Amino acid sequence: MATARGRALECELLASGLAAIAIALAPGCGKPAEETVSPVHVTPSDAPHQVEVPAPEALRVRVVRQYPHDKDAFTQGLIWHDGVMYESTGQYGKSSLRRVRLEDGKVLAERELESELFGEGLARVGEHLIQLTWRSGLALISDLATLEQRSTVRYRGEGWGLCFDGTALVMSDGSSVLEFRDPLSMDVLREVRVVREGRPVPRLNELECVGSEIYANVWQSDEILRIDSKTGRVTAIVDASALLTRFESLRADVLNGIAYRPDSKTFLLTGKLWPQLFEVELVPR
Repeated sequence: MATARGRALECELLASGLAAIAIALAPGCGKPAEETVSPVHVTPSDAPHQVEVPAPEALRVRVVRQYPHDKDAFTQGLIWHDGVMYESTGQYGKSSLRRVRLEDGKVLAERELESELFGEGLARVGEHLIQLTWRSGLALISDLATLEQRSTVRYRGEGWGLCFDGTALVMSDGSSVLEFRDPLSMDVLREVRVVREGRPVPRLNELECVGSEIYANVWQSDEILRIDSKTGRVTAIVDASALLTRFESLRADVLNGIAYRPDSKTFLLTGKLWPQLFEVELVPR
């Protein structure tokens, strides 16, 4: 027979057991139930996708006028300003800076470069002309009115094409990269790689800046590329293969001279040792 103390203990244990069971069975009590993670279904619109890049516009040249050009001029740079043309010519011992009358090709003024310099791209910045040299790492700064050399600025790398976009000089070195340089110090401010439908385009040569676009000829080809100056994307490919006759092509070298005429919205095109210079419009093929 249980004592009063024993009966009290049994009642206490029974109460504790019932309480534990009640807690376990009560909603929200005891060990929290494991969370169930609902599966996430990815729809095609949520999945990453590649942005389609438009194919470059296909253009060709339509000749508006044709002018005589010095067939002994190894043209490396060409610009148009205030009704006359300025031209940089190359080759060791034959390089020069010229002012040329467009209508008859007459050289109005000329300054020969030192024999150890190989003239390259040309750009106008205000009242000065900046002329690159191929492997000398030297930019020649000349007076626009007299062509007299005022100073020189050093830069690294080879000099090929050059143009001025109103803020920076844009320079090519024969690769797929265009360098934007300070017009006073020639320090590199930024670079952009030129790509054609996702692939780099090497051998960029003569350049012409027109607004936010850059026109570049590809060395040893008859193509001129229109390039977005911010992204480097080729937005148009110009076929200039029909300019010279087959006979003229026998002696002439490659296409290498681009100048824009804002008054007529036409381009002046020529090449190394070309007997002709062409004023053209760019039209769809």
